[in-house]
Amino acid sequence: MAGTGIAAGASPAAAPREPAVVRVRFVTAAGPIVVALDARRAPGTVANFLAYVDDGRFEGTSFYRATRRKTAPNTGFVQGGIGTDSHRMLGVVPLEPTNKTGIKHLDGTLSMARYERSDSGSGNFSIMVGANPSLDARPGFIGYAAFGRVIVGMDVVKRMLARPTLPGGDGAFKGQMMAKPVTIVRAERLDGVAKPTGGMKVWQMLRGVKR
Repeated sequence: MAGTGIAAGASPAAAPREPAVVRVRFVTAAGPIVVALDARRAPGTVANFLAYVDDGRFEGTSFYRATRRKTAPNTGFVQGGIGTDSHRMLGVVPLEPTNKTGIKHLDGTLSMARYERSDSGSGNFSIMVGANPSLDARPGFIGYAAFGRVIVGMDVVKRMLARPTLPGGDGAFKGQMMAKPVTIVRAERLDGVAKPTGGMKVWQMLRGVKR
C-alpha cells in the first residue's frame, strides 16, 4: 500500500486549539466593532459563533433590533446576525448559562440570542449597553449565554441603540425593530486559525440566481 506520510501507529495531527480569547472585527455601515470572545469559559458558544464568522455567514446581514429601557433609554441592547434567514443557519447550540461560565451580562457583553427553548441559539446575538442582570441565570430562569465583550467600538453600538425604531412588531420585538438596520459588511477573526465548516453557502447561490 502506498505510504500516507504518517508513520505507522501515529495519529493524525490534532486540530490547533483556539486561543483562550479570540478577537473578531465587525465592519459595519456604522463603523467598526471589535469583540473578544471567551473561548475558555464559553467554548461551545464561541465555537458556534466562529463558525458563522469563518464561513462568511454574517456578511451582508445586519444589526436590526434596538431594545431601550423605558426608564433609561441610553441603556439596553442591540441585536444582530442572520435574523430569520434559514439559508445561513447552522445547527442550534446547547446553552452555556452564566451560572456555569461566570460571564455576566455587563456593559459591552456579547450574548447569544435564542428562542423560548434554552438550547436554541444559532446565528443571532446581542450586545449589552449598560448591565442587563435580568438576562443572567437565576433560580427558575436559565438565562442567556454570555460569551465575550466589545473591546473597540462601543460608541458605534451606542449610536445603533439610539437609532429610530418602527412602532410595529410581534411580542418582545414590538417597537424595537430598527427603521433602517445597520449592515454588517463582513466579520473577520483576528486570532487563531479560521475553520470553515465546508457547508454549502446556499444564501450566496440564491443571491446569484436573483441577479
